[in-house]
This record gives sequence, structure tokens and C-alpha cells, in this order.
Amino acid sequence: MKAAARSRRDRIRAQLADLKMPGALEALDEVLAKVDGGATASEAIEELLGAQITLRNNRRLQAAMRSSRLPAIKTLADFDFSFQPSIKREQIDSLHELGFLERRENVIFLGPPGVGKTHLAISLAIEAAQSGRRVYYGTLVDLITSLEEAKSAGKFGHRLKTLTYPSLLVVDEIGYLPISQTGAMLFFQLINRRYEHASTVLTSNKGFEEWGDVLGDDVMAAALIDRLVHHCHIVNIRGNSYRMRHHTELSKALHAAPAEQRSSLHRPRRTTKTKKEKTTSRRGSSPPPNV
Repeated sequence: MKAAARSRRDRIRAQLADLKMPGALEALDEVLAKVDGGATASEAIEELLGAQITLRNNRRLQAAMRSSRLPAIKTLADFDFSFQPSIKREQIDSLHELGFLERRENVIFLGPPGVGKTHLAISLAIEAAQSGRRVYYGTLVDLITSLEEAKSAGKFGHRLKTLTYPSLLVVDEIGYLPISQTGAMLFFQLINRRYEHASTVLTSNKGFEEWGDVLGDDVMAAALIDRLVHHCHIVNIRGNSYRMRHHTELSKALHAAPAEQRSSLHRPRRTTKTKKEKTTSRRGSSPPPNV
């Protein structure tokens, strides 16, 4: 009986290896142990497939981190919605279902620095990468720099095609640093090329009315905004900065320590007298001898 079970286990291993399912293969022994303990066949199959899917998604994410230039792994599960009540949780959850990618729609996160715009933009890119889609990340300044360098090298067309190809392009930090009018024109060409062909997620600390100042041209800014918002989800975040919250907590912690130290300085210190001091004290307290 044991030999038959071992033989069946070996055959399953060989089949999983033949199907190139290393995640399921690695989880096999643990899953079969659960079956021996009473788990059903459907539960075992579900766990094996889940292990394979998890491994596949992790590999996709690792590959995306290398090719997409994502600066960090920030997921929706890590986002603190309680700190930003102005955000509609239903809207963000819906965006992470990635239907906007199928419809080639854009997403724009607007709000002051530190409210979580970049976090949510990256979390969408992570979700897209795990679903097998090609993504690319860059700040506005970095993207424009790459376009300007490609133009100088006579490779602008190739670079434009490279940045048009990803299913999702994240353009971060619009408005944080000034850009040249030439750079703004190159960026407009990129957005114009992606218009209705692929989705773009953008973050900005400036309202649309200030984009003319950012790009150095009100007419170009209007044309750019017109293309971006034609098929677009706009998320306005009005709240406090996460970074300032951490700074405040740290400041409180740093000020708490000196306060404790100051209170300890006012506590009376008990000193232990030496044997010699005790003897001297007793002598000093005895009555003077009769004269």
C-alpha cells in the first residue's frame, strides 16, 4: 500500500515537472500530507494551483521590477486608507481590477506631496505586472531626459516606440521640477502617441490649471490635458502627508526622551556612606566630653 502511494506520488511529481509547474511541485508534499490528514481532493487541487499561481506572479513581479524601473514594491494592501478619508475605497479597488487597461483609459492622481499618489500609482503597476502586462515607470523629468538624449542621438523614434509599447506607463511627479519647453514638446508627442492606444497613470502635486506653468505653454498644456482626460479616472486626494505624520511621531519620540531624563535629574539620589564616613558621623554626633 505504501509502495503504491509512493509510486503515485512520484508519478504526480513527474507530471508536474513535465507541465513545468515548479510552484505546485514544491508544495506537493505539504498538500499530500494535508490529504492524509483529511483534506478533500478539491482542496488539494486548489492549493496546488494556488502555489503555482503565487510563484508565477512573484516571477512576473521580479521581471517587472528589472525591466519597468519601478522604484519599490508598493501594494494596495499596504495603503492606509484610514489616514486618507478623502479617497473613495470603492474607486481604488475598482481600478485595481484593471478594467481601465482593457479600455485603454488613463488614471490621474492629484494632491499635495506625501498623500500617497505615488504609492497608488505603483500599486496599479504592480497589479498590472502580476497579471502579465508590460509596465514602465519614470518621473516626468527622467522620461523627458531620456527622450532628449534619444533625440540628440538620432534615436527619438525608437525611444518613442519603446515608451508607447507598455500596456501601462506611470509618469510620476508632474510639477515637482521645472522642465524645458523642448522637453514639454517631446512629452506631448509621447502622450499623443499613447492616446487611445495604451493606458497612462500620472501623478501631480499641481492642479490642471497650473500645468501651463509646469510645461511652459498654456496651449500645449490644454491639448495635453484634453487627450489625458478624454478617457480618464481622476483621483483627487485631500489630506495630510504620510511623511509628515512619521516626522511628527519621530519628533514626539525624540522630545519624550529628554523629558524623562530631566525628570530623573530631579529625583533625590540615595547615597551610601562609607565605613569611615559612618564612623566620623557617629563621632560628630556624640556629646562633648566633660571639661
